[in-house]
Amino acid sequence: MRQAVQRALQLMLLIALALLVLVPLLWLVSTSLKGPTEDIFSSPPALLPQQPSFEAYRRLFQDNPLTTYLINSTAVSVLAVGANLLFCSLAAYPLARMRFAGRGLVLGLVVATILIPFQVVMIPLYLLMVQLGLRNTLLALIIPQAATAFGLYLLRQSFLGVPKELEEAARIDGCSRLGEWWNVMIPAARADLITLAMFVFIGTWSDFLWPLVILDDPALYTLPLGLQQLSSSFSLDWRIVASGSVVSILPVLLLFILLQRFILPNASGDAVKG
Repeated sequence: MRQAVQRALQLMLLIALALLVLVPLLWLVSTSLKGPTEDIFSSPPALLPQQPSFEAYRRLFQDNPLTTYLINSTAVSVLAVGANLLFCSLAAYPLARMRFAGRGLVLGLVVATILIPFQVVMIPLYLLMVQLGLRNTLLALIIPQAATAFGLYLLRQSFLGVPKELEEAARIDGCSRLGEWWNVMIPAARADLITLAMFVFIGTWSDFLWPLVILDDPALYTLPLGLQQLSSSFSLDWRIVASGSVVSILPVLLLFILLQRFILPNASGDAVKG
């Protein structure tokens, strides 16, 4: 009886937390679907649209270069993810599996950079991009995200958990260090690689401050900057803003739905299959 009550309380708590998260999202979608003549500021607020319409989405794509913003954001996010997975895994392997002088110091210094706010390094990073001639380019958005201290530490911890027997077996088969990294470590760390990819994609996709600082050309704007252009001092249609927000959220939700089944508690068995 006591266990049944505890489970019921846990279920009620989970439902309350789910509603707390989902209601604002549903309200956002509802606002984007409300017709032009429908009052979006009615009291009490109506969660469901009385006159559903896709007019806001039509105007969003017709009156704004949203497709360009989506392409820019997708290109920057995908390339940042690929660079992060490559460089962080290459750097994490020696820190996890090799012995050399100063290894702990290097790891400590890298991890310590997590504590430094981006605003502290933003001006030096801006000056560096200007000196490299990369200001007002999409490459300037990718390079700062090409490797992260969080990704290096995450993959280093993942590589530490790989059994030594797998590494020794690969060495007996004639694998080089690079071959061990590719054939043993990468398959074994699949879950953490996917987790890192999701974090980097979401962080790059939703980044607003750095693109605002480094970009001037509207043709290079990413989606967060493009959505900011939907509001002006003279007019503000909350239906358009809501529809733009929904469009920006959908890729992240889709990515999570597609990749969540690959995130396993322990993926070291994949190295054996590889």
